[in-house]
Amino acid sequence: MRRFLLALLAAALVLSAATPAMARHHAPAKAAVTAAQPAKQGPDLRIGLAAGQGSVTISPAAGKGMARTDAGKSVSLAAGQSYDVRWQNGAFLVGREKLRGEVLIIRPSDKSDGGLALDGRRYRGALELRHRGTDLTAVNIVPIDDYLLSVVPEEMPTDWPAEALKAQSVAARSCALKSRGRHAAEGYDLCTTTHCQLYKGIASEKTASTAAVRATRGEVLTYGGQPIEALFHTDSGGMTESSEDVWGSHVPYLRAVRDTPLGTMPWTKTVSTADLEKKLAAKGHAIGRLRAIELSPLAVGRAAKDCTASGRVKAMTVTGTKGSVTLSGNAWRSLLGLKSTLFSAKLTKDSVTFTGFGAGHGLGISQWGAKRLAETGKSYADILHHYYTGVTLQHNSY
Repeated sequence: MRRFLLALLAAALVLSAATPAMARHHAPAKAAVTAAQPAKQGPDLRIGLAAGQGSVTISPAAGKGMARTDAGKSVSLAAGQSYDVRWQNGAFLVGREKLRGEVLIIRPSDKSDGGLALDGRRYRGALELRHRGTDLTAVNIVPIDDYLLSVVPEEMPTDWPAEALKAQSVAARSCALKSRGRHAAEGYDLCTTTHCQLYKGIASEKTASTAAVRATRGEVLTYGGQPIEALFHTDSGGMTESSEDVWGSHVPYLRAVRDTPLGTMPWTKTVSTADLEKKLAAKGHAIGRLRAIELSPLAVGRAAKDCTASGRVKAMTVTGTKGSVTLSGNAWRSLLGLKSTLFSAKLTKDSVTFTGFGAGHGLGISQWGAKRLAETGKSYADILHHYYTGVTLQHNSY
Protein backbone atom coordinates (compact mmCIF):
# COMPACT_ATOMS: atom_id res chain seq x y z
CA MET A 1 0.00 0.00 0.00
CA ARG A 2 2.82 2.36 0.88
CA ARG A 3 4.58 1.60 -2.44
CA PHE A 4 1.30 2.32 -4.27
CA LEU A 5 0.87 5.70 -2.56
CA LEU A 6 4.48 6.68 -3.31
CA ALA A 7 4.01 5.77 -6.97
CA LEU A 8 0.79 7.78 -7.11
CA LEU A 9 2.52 10.81 -5.54
CA ALA A 10 5.41 10.57 -8.00
CA ALA A 11 3.01 10.49 -10.92
CA ALA A 12 1.22 13.57 -9.61
CA LEU A 13 4.52 15.45 -9.28
CA VAL A 14 5.47 14.57 -12.86
CA LEU A 15 2.09 15.74 -14.16
CA SER A 16 2.31 19.00 -12.17
CA ALA A 17 5.76 19.74 -13.56
CA ALA A 18 4.62 19.01 -17.10
CA THR A 19 1.50 21.17 -17.04
CA PRO A 20 3.21 24.61 -17.40
CA ALA A 21 5.27 23.30 -20.30
CA MET A 22 2.16 21.97 -21.97
CA ALA A 23 0.40 25.34 -21.45
CA ARG A 24 3.35 27.26 -22.90
CA HIS A 25 3.43 24.90 -25.84
CA HIS A 26 -0.25 25.28 -26.69
CA ALA A 27 -0.69 29.02 -25.97
CA PRO A 28 0.71 30.24 -29.31
CA ALA A 29 -1.58 27.91 -31.22
CA LYS A 30 -4.59 29.28 -29.31
CA ALA A 31 -3.54 32.88 -30.00
CA ALA A 32 -3.09 32.13 -33.69
CA VAL A 33 -6.59 30.69 -33.93
CA THR A 34 -8.06 33.75 -32.19
CA ALA A 35 -6.22 36.13 -34.48
CA ALA A 36 -7.48 34.29 -37.55
CA GLN A 37 -11.13 34.66 -36.55
CA PRO A 38 -13.05 37.34 -38.50
CA ALA A 39 -13.76 40.55 -36.62
CA LYS A 40 -17.33 40.85 -35.41
CA GLN A 41 -19.47 43.36 -37.23
CA GLY A 42 -21.69 44.05 -34.25
CA PRO A 43 -25.48 43.78 -34.02
CA ASP A 44 -27.65 44.11 -37.10
CA LEU A 45 -29.66 47.25 -37.72
CA ARG A 46 -32.85 47.48 -39.75
CA ILE A 47 -32.72 50.54 -42.00
CA GLY A 48 -35.87 51.65 -43.79
CA LEU A 49 -34.99 52.32 -47.43
CA ALA A 50 -38.39 52.76 -49.06
CA ALA A 51 -42.09 52.54 -48.20
CA GLY A 52 -45.36 52.61 -50.13
CA GLN A 53 -43.76 51.31 -53.31
CA GLY A 54 -45.84 49.48 -55.89
CA SER A 55 -42.71 47.70 -57.09
CA VAL A 56 -38.94 47.76 -56.62
CA THR A 57 -35.98 46.56 -58.65
CA ILE A 58 -33.35 44.36 -57.02
CA SER A 59 -30.05 43.07 -58.35
CA PRO A 60 -27.09 41.10 -56.92
CA ALA A 61 -24.33 43.60 -57.64
CA ALA A 62 -21.53 40.99 -57.64
CA GLY A 63 -22.04 37.24 -57.61
CA LYS A 64 -25.33 35.41 -57.34
CA GLY A 65 -28.13 36.06 -54.89
CA MET A 66 -31.02 34.22 -53.31
CA ALA A 67 -34.58 35.40 -52.65
CA ARG A 68 -36.51 33.40 -50.04
CA THR A 69 -39.83 33.91 -48.27
CA ASP A 70 -40.71 33.07 -44.68
CA ALA A 71 -42.73 30.16 -46.12
CA GLY A 72 -39.52 28.60 -47.44
CA LYS A 73 -40.07 29.33 -51.13
CA SER A 74 -36.92 30.53 -52.91
CA VAL A 75 -35.44 31.49 -56.23
CA SER A 76 -31.82 31.98 -57.33
CA LEU A 77 -30.83 35.40 -58.69
CA ALA A 78 -28.23 35.70 -61.42
CA ALA A 79 -25.25 38.01 -60.88
CA GLY A 80 -25.74 41.48 -62.33
CA GLN A 81 -29.30 40.80 -63.48
CA SER A 82 -32.15 43.06 -62.41
CA TYR A 83 -35.47 41.72 -61.14
CA ASP A 84 -38.70 43.64 -60.71
CA VAL A 85 -40.46 42.67 -57.49
CA ARG A 86 -44.10 43.35 -56.64
CA TRP A 87 -46.93 41.93 -54.53
CA GLN A 88 -49.53 40.35 -56.77
CA ASN A 89 -52.40 37.97 -56.08
CA GLY A 90 -51.21 36.99 -52.60
CA ALA A 91 -47.57 36.37 -53.48
CA PHE A 92 -44.27 38.10 -54.25
CA LEU A 93 -43.60 38.20 -57.97
CA VAL A 94 -39.80 38.16 -58.47
CA GLY A 95 -39.28 38.58 -62.17
CA ARG A 96 -41.52 35.79 -63.44
CA GLU A 97 -41.27 33.63 -60.32
CA LYS A 98 -44.14 33.61 -57.81
CA LEU A 99 -43.12 33.13 -54.16
CA ARG A 100 -45.81 32.79 -51.49
CA GLY A 101 -45.13 34.17 -48.03
CA GLU A 102 -45.48 37.37 -46.06
CA VAL A 103 -41.81 38.41 -46.00
CA LEU A 104 -39.20 38.21 -48.74
CA ILE A 105 -35.48 38.17 -47.84
CA ILE A 106 -32.80 38.75 -50.49
CA ARG A 107 -29.21 37.82 -49.67
CA PRO A 108 -26.00 37.62 -51.69
CA SER A 109 -24.96 33.99 -52.02
CA ASP A 110 -21.23 34.71 -51.73
CA LYS A 111 -18.94 36.82 -49.55
CA SER A 112 -18.25 39.55 -52.11
CA ASP A 113 -18.41 43.21 -51.12
CA GLY A 114 -20.52 44.16 -54.10
CA GLY A 115 -23.70 44.07 -52.05
CA LEU A 116 -27.27 44.11 -53.29
CA ALA A 117 -28.81 46.90 -55.34
CA LEU A 118 -32.25 48.30 -54.65
CA ASP A 119 -33.52 50.57 -57.42
CA GLY A 120 -29.93 51.04 -58.58
CA ARG A 121 -28.34 51.88 -55.21
CA ARG A 122 -26.06 49.26 -53.61
CA TYR A 123 -26.18 48.23 -49.96
CA ARG A 124 -24.25 45.82 -47.79
CA GLY A 125 -26.07 43.07 -45.89
CA ALA A 126 -29.50 41.74 -46.86
CA LEU A 127 -32.74 43.26 -48.12
CA GLU A 128 -36.15 42.55 -46.66
CA LEU A 129 -39.43 43.25 -48.43
CA ARG A 130 -42.80 43.31 -46.69
CA HIS A 131 -46.16 44.13 -48.17
CA ARG A 132 -48.98 46.28 -46.88
CA GLY A 133 -51.81 45.74 -49.27
CA THR A 134 -50.09 45.90 -52.63
CA ASP A 135 -47.42 48.35 -51.45
CA LEU A 136 -43.92 47.26 -50.47
CA THR A 137 -41.62 48.40 -47.67
CA ALA A 138 -37.90 47.77 -48.24
CA VAL A 139 -35.55 47.33 -45.29
CA ASN A 140 -31.77 46.90 -45.29
CA ILE A 141 -30.60 44.42 -42.62
CA VAL A 142 -26.96 45.39 -42.07
CA PRO A 143 -24.30 44.96 -39.35
CA ILE A 144 -23.82 48.24 -37.51
CA ASP A 145 -20.20 48.77 -38.58
CA ASP A 146 -21.10 48.20 -42.23
CA TYR A 147 -23.89 50.76 -41.77
CA LEU A 148 -21.37 53.25 -40.38
CA LEU A 149 -19.18 52.89 -43.49
CA SER A 150 -21.84 54.94 -45.30
CA VAL A 151 -22.98 57.16 -42.40
CA VAL A 152 -19.64 58.65 -41.30
CA PRO A 153 -18.61 60.12 -44.70
CA GLU A 154 -22.12 61.54 -45.11
CA GLU A 155 -21.88 63.30 -41.73
CA MET A 156 -18.25 64.56 -41.77
CA PRO A 157 -15.80 65.53 -44.56
CA THR A 158 -13.32 62.70 -45.05
CA ASP A 159 -10.33 65.00 -45.61
CA TRP A 160 -10.57 66.08 -41.96
CA PRO A 161 -8.09 64.73 -39.34
CA ALA A 162 -8.30 61.02 -38.55
CA GLU A 163 -8.99 61.65 -34.85
CA ALA A 164 -12.04 63.77 -35.70
CA LEU A 165 -13.32 61.01 -38.00
CA LYS A 166 -12.80 58.45 -35.22
CA ALA A 167 -14.75 60.63 -32.78
CA GLN A 168 -17.56 60.90 -35.33
CA SER A 169 -17.51 57.11 -35.81
CA VAL A 170 -17.92 56.42 -32.09
CA ALA A 171 -20.63 59.07 -31.76
CA ALA A 172 -22.53 57.70 -34.77
CA ARG A 173 -22.24 54.11 -33.48
CA SER A 174 -23.48 55.12 -30.02
CA CYS A 175 -26.35 57.16 -31.42
CA ALA A 176 -27.44 54.30 -33.71
CA LEU A 177 -27.51 51.81 -30.84
CA LYS A 178 -29.38 54.23 -28.59
CA SER A 179 -31.94 54.95 -31.33
CA ARG A 180 -32.73 51.37 -32.36
CA GLY A 181 -36.46 50.91 -32.72
CA ARG A 182 -37.17 54.61 -33.31
CA HIS A 183 -39.23 53.59 -36.35
CA ALA A 184 -40.58 50.33 -34.92
CA ALA A 185 -44.13 51.24 -35.97
CA GLU A 186 -42.95 51.32 -39.59
CA GLY A 187 -41.14 47.98 -39.30
CA TYR A 188 -37.52 49.09 -38.97
CA ASP A 189 -35.02 50.73 -36.58
CA LEU A 190 -33.74 53.83 -38.35
CA CYS A 191 -34.48 55.90 -41.43
CA THR A 192 -31.96 57.23 -43.95
CA THR A 193 -32.44 60.97 -43.29
CA THR A 194 -31.13 63.46 -40.73
CA HIS A 195 -34.05 62.44 -38.50
CA CYS A 196 -31.77 59.49 -37.66
CA GLN A 197 -28.49 59.58 -39.61
CA LEU A 198 -27.75 60.05 -43.30
CA TYR A 199 -27.30 56.69 -45.05
CA LYS A 200 -26.88 56.19 -48.79
CA GLY A 201 -25.20 52.80 -49.09
CA ILE A 202 -21.94 51.63 -50.60
CA ALA A 203 -21.53 54.58 -53.01
CA SER A 204 -20.88 56.92 -50.05
CA GLU A 205 -18.00 54.92 -48.59
CA LYS A 206 -14.56 56.54 -48.49
CA THR A 207 -11.14 55.16 -47.54
CA ALA A 208 -10.45 57.55 -44.64
CA SER A 209 -13.83 57.15 -42.98
CA THR A 210 -13.73 53.37 -43.42
CA ALA A 211 -10.37 53.34 -41.62
CA ALA A 212 -11.88 55.40 -38.76
CA VAL A 213 -14.82 53.00 -38.39
CA ARG A 214 -12.51 49.96 -38.43
CA ALA A 215 -10.09 51.55 -35.94
CA THR A 216 -12.89 52.12 -33.41
CA ARG A 217 -14.70 48.82 -33.92
CA GLY A 218 -16.85 47.93 -30.92
CA GLU A 219 -16.29 51.26 -29.14
CA VAL A 220 -19.44 52.84 -27.71
CA LEU A 221 -20.09 55.80 -25.40
CA THR A 222 -22.18 54.79 -22.39
CA TYR A 223 -23.76 56.47 -19.39
CA GLY A 224 -25.07 54.29 -16.59
CA GLY A 225 -24.08 51.25 -18.65
CA GLN A 226 -26.28 52.19 -21.65
CA PRO A 227 -25.35 53.72 -25.03
CA ILE A 228 -25.88 57.46 -25.11
CA GLU A 229 -27.70 59.58 -27.65
CA ALA A 230 -24.44 61.03 -28.93
CA LEU A 231 -25.83 64.04 -30.76
CA PHE A 232 -23.65 66.23 -32.96
CA HIS A 233 -23.99 69.50 -34.84
CA THR A 234 -21.97 71.53 -37.33
CA ASP A 235 -20.41 74.26 -35.16
CA SER A 236 -21.02 75.45 -31.58
CA GLY A 237 -20.14 79.08 -32.22
CA GLY A 238 -17.86 78.93 -29.18
CA MET A 239 -19.95 76.98 -26.63
CA THR A 240 -22.26 73.99 -26.82
CA GLU A 241 -25.67 73.82 -25.15
CA SER A 242 -27.30 71.91 -22.31
CA SER A 243 -30.18 69.62 -23.24
CA GLU A 244 -32.87 71.34 -21.16
CA ASP A 245 -32.29 74.58 -23.08
CA VAL A 246 -33.05 72.80 -26.36
CA TRP A 247 -35.36 69.91 -25.46
CA GLY A 248 -36.67 71.09 -22.12
CA SER A 249 -35.44 67.92 -20.38
CA HIS A 250 -32.22 67.31 -18.44
CA VAL A 251 -29.79 64.79 -19.99
CA PRO A 252 -26.73 64.43 -17.73
CA TYR A 253 -24.17 63.89 -20.49
CA LEU A 254 -25.39 66.76 -22.71
CA ARG A 255 -23.96 69.72 -20.80
CA ALA A 256 -22.81 73.08 -22.14
CA VAL A 257 -19.02 73.19 -22.63
CA ARG A 258 -16.76 75.93 -23.95
CA ASP A 259 -14.92 75.68 -27.23
CA THR A 260 -11.89 77.63 -28.41
CA PRO A 261 -12.04 80.09 -30.04
CA LEU A 262 -15.31 81.85 -29.28
CA GLY A 263 -17.48 83.31 -32.01
CA THR A 264 -16.83 80.71 -34.71
CA MET A 265 -18.73 80.48 -37.99
CA PRO A 266 -20.27 83.98 -37.98
CA TRP A 267 -23.41 84.55 -40.02
CA THR A 268 -25.91 87.27 -40.84
CA LYS A 269 -29.44 87.09 -42.19
CA THR A 270 -31.78 89.99 -42.98
CA VAL A 271 -35.54 89.50 -43.09
CA SER A 272 -38.00 92.16 -44.18
CA THR A 273 -40.48 93.24 -41.52
CA ALA A 274 -43.30 92.42 -43.93
CA ASP A 275 -42.02 88.85 -44.34
CA LEU A 276 -41.58 88.40 -40.59
CA GLU A 277 -45.10 89.71 -39.94
CA LYS A 278 -46.51 87.36 -42.58
CA LYS A 279 -44.74 84.32 -41.16
CA LEU A 280 -45.95 85.12 -37.64
CA ALA A 281 -49.54 85.57 -38.86
CA ALA A 282 -49.40 82.20 -40.61
CA LYS A 283 -48.57 80.64 -37.21
CA GLY A 284 -51.50 82.41 -35.53
CA HIS A 285 -49.56 85.43 -34.22
CA ALA A 286 -51.02 88.47 -35.97
CA ILE A 287 -49.09 91.34 -34.37
CA GLY A 288 -49.82 93.94 -37.06
CA ARG A 289 -46.93 96.22 -38.06
CA LEU A 290 -43.67 95.37 -36.22
CA ARG A 291 -42.58 98.15 -33.88
CA ALA A 292 -40.04 96.71 -31.40
CA ILE A 293 -37.87 93.70 -30.55
CA GLU A 294 -36.89 92.74 -27.01
CA LEU A 295 -33.68 90.67 -26.75
CA SER A 296 -30.50 90.97 -24.70
CA PRO A 297 -27.22 91.69 -26.56
CA LEU A 298 -25.38 88.61 -27.84
CA ALA A 299 -22.47 87.42 -25.66
CA VAL A 300 -21.11 83.93 -26.25
CA GLY A 301 -20.83 82.04 -22.95
CA ARG A 302 -22.80 84.58 -20.92
CA ALA A 303 -26.30 84.04 -19.59
CA ALA A 304 -29.05 86.67 -19.47
CA LYS A 305 -32.72 86.73 -18.55
CA ASP A 306 -33.63 85.67 -22.09
CA CYS A 307 -30.40 83.82 -23.00
CA THR A 308 -28.94 80.50 -21.82
CA ALA A 309 -25.52 79.96 -20.25
CA SER A 310 -24.02 79.59 -23.73
CA GLY A 311 -25.55 82.88 -24.86
CA ARG A 312 -28.20 81.25 -27.04
CA VAL A 313 -31.65 82.80 -27.22
CA LYS A 314 -34.15 81.29 -24.78
CA ALA A 315 -36.91 83.67 -25.81
CA MET A 316 -37.35 86.77 -27.98
CA THR A 317 -40.35 89.11 -27.85
CA VAL A 318 -41.62 91.19 -30.75
CA THR A 319 -44.27 93.88 -30.44
CA GLY A 320 -46.50 95.21 -33.19
CA THR A 321 -49.45 97.54 -33.60
CA LYS A 322 -51.86 94.72 -32.68
CA GLY A 323 -49.99 93.06 -29.85
CA SER A 324 -46.88 91.15 -28.78
CA VAL A 325 -45.64 87.59 -29.04
CA THR A 326 -42.79 85.76 -27.31
CA LEU A 327 -41.27 82.69 -28.99
CA SER A 328 -38.38 80.44 -28.03
CA GLY A 329 -35.05 80.72 -29.79
CA ASN A 330 -35.69 77.35 -31.46
CA ALA A 331 -39.08 78.56 -32.69
CA TRP A 332 -37.50 81.69 -34.21
CA ARG A 333 -34.74 79.57 -35.79
CA SER A 334 -37.32 77.29 -37.40
CA LEU A 335 -39.66 80.10 -38.45
CA LEU A 336 -36.98 82.21 -40.12
CA GLY A 337 -34.45 79.59 -41.21
CA LEU A 338 -31.65 80.86 -38.96
CA LYS A 339 -28.42 78.84 -38.73
CA SER A 340 -28.45 78.67 -34.92
CA THR A 341 -30.07 80.17 -31.83
CA LEU A 342 -26.85 82.00 -30.93
CA PHE A 343 -27.95 85.35 -32.37
CA SER A 344 -28.82 89.00 -31.82
CA ALA A 345 -31.53 90.96 -33.66
CA LYS A 346 -31.61 94.57 -34.84
CA LEU A 347 -34.75 96.26 -36.13
CA THR A 348 -34.47 98.97 -38.78
CA LYS A 349 -37.22 100.79 -40.66
CA ASP A 350 -38.31 97.91 -42.88
CA SER A 351 -36.13 94.91 -41.94
CA VAL A 352 -34.66 92.87 -39.09
CA THR A 353 -31.01 91.81 -39.24
CA PHE A 354 -30.01 88.70 -37.31
CA THR A 355 -26.31 88.31 -36.52
CA GLY A 356 -25.02 85.12 -34.98
CA PHE A 357 -22.45 82.37 -34.66
CA GLY A 358 -22.32 78.61 -35.16
CA ALA A 359 -24.64 76.22 -36.98
CA GLY A 360 -27.03 73.59 -35.67
CA HIS A 361 -28.80 72.84 -32.39
CA GLY A 362 -25.64 73.04 -30.27
CA LEU A 363 -25.97 69.67 -28.49
CA GLY A 364 -23.09 67.21 -28.18
CA ILE A 365 -20.13 67.27 -30.56
CA SER A 366 -19.38 70.42 -32.47
CA GLN A 367 -17.97 68.88 -35.65
CA TRP A 368 -15.82 71.89 -36.55
CA GLY A 369 -14.78 72.01 -32.92
CA ALA A 370 -13.73 68.36 -33.15
CA LYS A 371 -11.66 69.22 -36.21
CA ARG A 372 -9.92 72.06 -34.39
CA LEU A 373 -9.22 69.87 -31.34
CA ALA A 374 -7.78 67.12 -33.54
CA GLU A 375 -5.54 69.66 -35.26
CA THR A 376 -4.08 70.61 -31.85
CA GLY A 377 -3.16 66.97 -31.19
CA LYS A 378 -6.17 65.81 -29.18
CA SER A 379 -7.15 62.16 -29.53
CA TYR A 380 -10.63 61.01 -30.45
CA ALA A 381 -11.13 59.93 -26.81
CA ASP A 382 -10.15 63.45 -25.68
CA ILE A 383 -12.64 64.93 -28.12
CA LEU A 384 -15.47 62.66 -26.99
CA HIS A 385 -14.89 63.32 -23.30
CA HIS A 386 -14.76 67.07 -23.98
CA TYR A 387 -18.22 67.15 -25.52
CA TYR A 388 -20.03 64.44 -23.51
CA THR A 389 -19.97 64.84 -19.72
CA GLY A 390 -19.41 61.87 -17.41
CA VAL A 391 -19.52 59.19 -20.11
CA THR A 392 -17.52 55.97 -20.42
CA LEU A 393 -15.79 55.00 -23.66
CA GLN A 394 -16.57 51.29 -23.63
CA HIS A 395 -14.30 49.03 -25.67
CA ASN A 396 -15.09 45.57 -27.08
CA SER A 397 -18.82 46.08 -26.63
CA TYR A 398 -19.46 43.34 -29.21
